[in-house]
Amino acid sequence: MIRWGFLGAGNIARSALAPAVRAADGAVLQAVAARDPARAAALEPAGGVYSSYEDLLADPDVDAVYISLPNDAHLPWTVRAVAAGKPVLCEKPLGLSAAEVDQIAATGGTVVEASWYRWHPRIRLAQGLLAEGRIGAVRHVTAGFTFAGVAAGNYRLDPQRGGGAMYDVGCYVVSAALWAAGGRAPQEVIANARWSDSGVDLVAEAVLSWADGTTAQIRAAIDEPGRQWLRITGETGELELPGEPYTTVGGQETELVVSGGPGTERLAVPAADAYQVMVEETSSVLAGGPGRVLPLAESRAVAAVLDACFTSARAGGEPAPVSP
Repeated sequence: MIRWGFLGAGNIARSALAPAVRAADGAVLQAVAARDPARAAALEPAGGVYSSYEDLLADPDVDAVYISLPNDAHLPWTVRAVAAGKPVLCEKPLGLSAAEVDQIAATGGTVVEASWYRWHPRIRLAQGLLAEGRIGAVRHVTAGFTFAGVAAGNYRLDPQRGGGAMYDVGCYVVSAALWAAGGRAPQEVIANARWSDSGVDLVAEAVLSWADGTTAQIRAAIDEPGRQWLRITGETGELELPGEPYTTVGGQETELVVSGGPGTERLAVPAADAYQVMVEETSSVLAGGPGRVLPLAESRAVAAVLDACFTSARAGGEPAPVSP
């Protein structure tokens, strides 16, 4: 049984991760730390309620830490948690640059990015079909995630706190492009953005290019009508994940549409809570059992592409290389 301690008691911790830990086999919500102790207590941990993140990290009854703080706090508190001997499950983006992910990797600790959609069975099915060559070699990916309605004062509008569309929803579409392309990072990015008065990217789009001619077109926005899409085109067919490929929650059945060859096939995917699966498999791995967690190399690759997107967009769409 892995005893989890939460740093932060905001919306994601409250609405998604706390219920997931309670429902998960092999996990218990042991302690919560928040600047407002009342919000920490509202998550009803089995043990401590703290107003100090440091005090939670010092709690000997906490085996592992989940971090759901604003983006700029991911690096420092992940490093502090590892220094305290705690494995970490940290919200995306793990770091605000490839250099930050490298700093986290240099700690030598066990750190997993909580890109929860990656644990959904539909994503795993899609990856399995690609690995089997169901649509041939992948040649193009189209991925997007847009929404509107960020309130004034929200950290998503603050460049000092890691705000903006690419750090918020761009992580999803970049990671989708990378795993669809077989986990390979592209060589080059050409990106454009529309910036807010505060300096964050409200809308960003980019074309990712690989040496073999594979391309991906991605779009991320926090100032457009809500929409999600993911289509993967291969030499002999196409995979599409209709609906909400990045935010399908528990209780919703989904489907994967496979076209090409003799016709179109719609593969039904049973409902699953990807948050719960993430917690269960991460807890199992931490306890020495079976399970799947995202390697830091994948988090680093996403961060490197985001770096290149920002470089290109700030240069008015000039091509930018992706750091190896």
